[in-house]
Amino acid sequence: MQFDDDARLDTSEVQDVRGSRIPGGRATVGGGVAGLVALLLALFLGVGPDQLGLSSGGDEPAATSSGLAQVQRDCRTGQDANTRDDCRIVAVVNSVQDFWDGELRRRDGAYTRSSTVFFAQRVGTACGTATSAVGPFYCPGDRKVYLDLGFFDELRSTFGASGGPFAQAYVVAHEYGHHVQDLVGTLGRSQDGRTGAGSAAVSVELQADCYAGVWARHATTTPDESTGRPLITDLTSADIADGLDAAAAVGDDRIQERFQGRVTPETWTHGSAAQRQQWFDVGYRSGDMARCDTFR
Repeated sequence: MQFDDDARLDTSEVQDVRGSRIPGGRATVGGGVAGLVALLLALFLGVGPDQLGLSSGGDEPAATSSGLAQVQRDCRTGQDANTRDDCRIVAVVNSVQDFWDGELRRRDGAYTRSSTVFFAQRVGTACGTATSAVGPFYCPGDRKVYLDLGFFDELRSTFGASGGPFAQAYVVAHEYGHHVQDLVGTLGRSQDGRTGAGSAAVSVELQADCYAGVWARHATTTPDESTGRPLITDLTSADIADGLDAAAAVGDDRIQERFQGRVTPETWTHGSAAQRQQWFDVGYRSGDMARCDTFR
């Protein structure tokens, strides 16, 4: 995955609270076994930690001036995105939101920009207080995506994904898929408390995978406001393979087999490895969000 060196990154779409202290609230999930179990249950659920029973308190941290200054200073151009992980995520956030802004307007809808919050270890949100063990998530209470960049190391070391820049992009695009669902009214269908291979929770997650694929299809043709050219200039078949590999690595059956030694479809919340790959592929091959009807 390659970015236009001359493109200007919009750092206003990212809040960096790494290193800030979270006042009040007590996270009920930490590291160790409890944190790992929470991660396995919550990974990519797409809703805030309060809905997972993982938090108490809801204090939101203010973005630290030092963190924001660092991102603003170091993440200026596409060239920076080609060399730094945090700048790459800024660029992916820009690209994903540029695409969905245009796509929803094309469909006579409206897209509201959402911030991605970089945090480390613990963060306060409108959905409650969460630790890094929850994994990346979208909070509908404040319509923000929350991401500890250390998760990408976990994706490789704990879940066995091959990694790569586009694996990171897939994670971000999946979470913004939940934001799109929130805007169009489908996200709430996952919150009936039911689990299982045929549950609405699984359908919501697979649709977010499909939406990630739709964005990927258009990533190299969506114009960037700063240059009029696409921010992402090259997306190879190897990049897409990394995204598919990441999708499979967090399939319910793959996780259950790895960590509990058996597969229990009645407890699924995200879908199997094959399903997650399938729906990302549907979105990528069609480039059409209307083809992402995972509820049928």
